[in-house]
Amino acid sequence: MTQPLNEKEYYRALTDDEIGQLVYQGCSSTDWNLVKVTDGFSPDHIENAKFTGHIRLNSFNRSVNLVGGITFHTGIYNAWLHNCEVGRDVLIHNVRSYIANYKIEEGVVIHNVTTIATDGETTFGNGTSVEAVNEDGGRAIPIYDYLSTHVAYIMALYRHRPQVVSALKQMAEEYALSIKSTTGTIGPHSRIINCNTVLNVKMGPSTVVDGAKKLHNGSINSNHEAPVMIGEGVIMDDFIICSGTRVTDATLISKCFVGQGCNLDKHYSAVNSLFFANCQGFHGEATSIFAGPYTVTHHKSTLLIAGLFSFMNAGSGSNQSNHLYKLGPIHQGIMERGAKTTSDSYLLWPSRIGAFSLVMGRHYKHCDTADFPFSYLIESNDESILVPGINLKSIGTVRDSQKWPRRDKRTDSNLLDLINFNLLSPYTVHKMMNGREKLLAIRKTSGEFASEYSYDKMKIEKRALDRGIKLYEMAIWKFLGNSLISRLHGKDTSSDERIREIMKPDTPLGKGYWVDLSGLICPFEALDNVLKSIENGGITTLEEVNAAMLALHKNYYNHEWTWAADALENFYGCKISEFTASDVVAVVKKWKESVLGIDSFLYEDARKEFSLTKMTGFGVDGQNGARELDFAQVRGDFEKNETVRAINVHMQNKEALGNELISQVENIPSFTQSRNGKQL
Repeated sequence: MTQPLNEKEYYRALTDDEIGQLVYQGCSSTDWNLVKVTDGFSPDHIENAKFTGHIRLNSFNRSVNLVGGITFHTGIYNAWLHNCEVGRDVLIHNVRSYIANYKIEEGVVIHNVTTIATDGETTFGNGTSVEAVNEDGGRAIPIYDYLSTHVAYIMALYRHRPQVVSALKQMAEEYALSIKSTTGTIGPHSRIINCNTVLNVKMGPSTVVDGAKKLHNGSINSNHEAPVMIGEGVIMDDFIICSGTRVTDATLISKCFVGQGCNLDKHYSAVNSLFFANCQGFHGEATSIFAGPYTVTHHKSTLLIAGLFSFMNAGSGSNQSNHLYKLGPIHQGIMERGAKTTSDSYLLWPSRIGAFSLVMGRHYKHCDTADFPFSYLIESNDESILVPGINLKSIGTVRDSQKWPRRDKRTDSNLLDLINFNLLSPYTVHKMMNGREKLLAIRKTSGEFASEYSYDKMKIEKRALDRGIKLYEMAIWKFLGNSLISRLHGKDTSSDERIREIMKPDTPLGKGYWVDLSGLICPFEALDNVLKSIENGGITTLEEVNAAMLALHKNYYNHEWTWAADALENFYGCKISEFTASDVVAVVKKWKESVLGIDSFLYEDARKEFSLTKMTGFGVDGQNGARELDFAQVRGDFEKNETVRAINVHMQNKEALGNELISQVENIPSFTQSRNGKQL
């Protein structure tokens, strides 16, 4: 015999008068003894309702407003309920089939639906295996309600650490088992309207499902801070949807995790894919992708397949090939943070594109530009042309770094994904150092007078190579100078000894190479300590894993200085223990030169967007300055542009900051002696 869903002391049996009134109002039950109600219950607002199994009913004292100004008193009308608990002031109206095995909490509105049911034991999508990154398998991860992009990254990509992956999978499986139930939940103040089938789905508070066709085996983790909206025509199977997300307009989802603040819309289609914070998918399709934070694709003809992406913008017609028709779709690719593709771009997997790079054209060779961030990869006559570091001069790169924090749609106080928005970090600067060394080696090996160079199936023109070395050097000095100034600013730098003391790192962790865990940037050494703790059983729960990730995120700047101090010793050629005021001034002057140089490049790049050639098509049918006037009305004035103003302010602030620190240390005796030639 089926047991009550939630037997509470304040539930009582129906009186004979109440049963009589319910029967008079067209209601029926196979056994009225199984229908229990609260003391405040009144049968006045229950009509044409059928009750089977264990039923728990609360009071219906309020009215709700529906679209179009319709006011409806809460209650149950034209519905069949089986094994259901109905909270206070719920409206259930026009259920064409039935609602079975659900706890419907306070203030829920269910109107014009076909079937809402929980069928047997279910984990509501938790534990579903998603074949992300590699379509042929081998990187499948179990999704769960509170999956973060960082834990997913480790589970999907650290297969060379099988104990770590196995332990994390076990934790996810234990969580899924802990929420297994035969009863679904519809959270308070949710609305399910004009829907067909909802089967084995749990919904958090303030969920809105309006017009969905089918929702099967999933969790909608809405809350009052960050409601979830599921819209018309949506079909979803085996899914988890996180807070603040919208899935609307006939989007098709199968075996997917969709993180916080995402928007999947306009007939988007996704299978075996992971989408994390603030991703957007319109029109196109995704197959077996790991879409890290801010992955954006807006075009009908765009396919993302078998790859890892983050902070990525996919141009229309972007495509990737993940197999050569030999052993199936076994290949995969990586586009590191901030990479972009232009319209009609194509990449043959396996390939790896460096951070903040632009891919233009069709590339039929397996490109690896990981050590050349901020580059262009351009196709010319079926050749892949690498232009190293050129994106450091692009105003678009700066605009992207400014817009991402502003476009954070997450309003949940509990953020799952920990995002570092820094454009320059030990992760990217270390790669630029590697790239600079490789460019210098290429030039030395092939000779300075060669017109072009070859590197790993790519060509680099001489001018591009020389410019790339210069740009990387400027960016490296910019970062190292930023770190030094941040370290010394506002501190007592009255002597060389004080400077050296301040410059000592606070932690030994941070040296060596760094990793980008799909948004969280940290030293591998620190991450490795976490992984070892998972392997040896020191970390045993998902909560502990999340806490360890949060600690890595919060310690970023401590770790960053450890790395910067070590890099400064190597790049500048002076140990921290031997630094003097003169060295500080030398580094700051190099920093000022680099910062102002890069900002000048950005300023001139922005000016191009206001050139006469960019005014083509403006001032239609006008004469005598109409084009310029129309352009100004639409695009505004160059000097008043938000990004241009930000560059000008940045240049002024940085120059003042550098001058302030120079002035601060110039009074140190050792600096005066050095300047007078009495001391090196």
